[in-house]
Amino acid sequence: MPARLSVPALGLRGLEVVPYRGRTDDGPGTEIQDDGVAASPHGPQGGTGPGGVGNYQVTAHRNTAGGPFATLPELQRGARVEVVTKRAVFVYRITDTRETSFRSERSLAEQRAAVPGRPGVTPTRAMITLSTCATQEDHAEGNYWADEFDNPEHRIDKIGVLVSARPR
Repeated sequence: MPARLSVPALGLRGLEVVPYRGRTDDGPGTEIQDDGVAASPHGPQGGTGPGGVGNYQVTAHRNTAGGPFATLPELQRGARVEVVTKRAVFVYRITDTRETSFRSERSLAEQRAAVPGRPGVTPTRAMITLSTCATQEDHAEGNYWADEFDNPEHRIDKIGVLVSARPR
């Protein structure tokens, strides 16, 4: 379901989130992000939709395509994230930060898990993962590795839990 994402603490308002069948940072998701919007994978290898029980995954560029997630690494615990769909408004609170490595199948499984960080655990609540590249951090450490889509080795993930939902 298409949505608009706002993160007041970062001054981000109404970022378009395009859903697609796939998994985080695959070819189709990268193409969506290259258009300056956020991508949200769903289906057998992806997450759930806005407000759904499980992991609503949203990825966007930090350094290119307008950098919609340019300041995502600065997002602090307790920050409010609002997702608006045609039918509802969902409010999440950030609870955790994690790092994902594209070179580790385990790390990718943790990012993509229905309960972020806990592959194989059955979800009981709605969660959100906001994810962007850690290019600056990798380069500062001399790590210039990139995958076939030019993603650096690491991603910065902000994890949140749903705290309210209301009809629109």
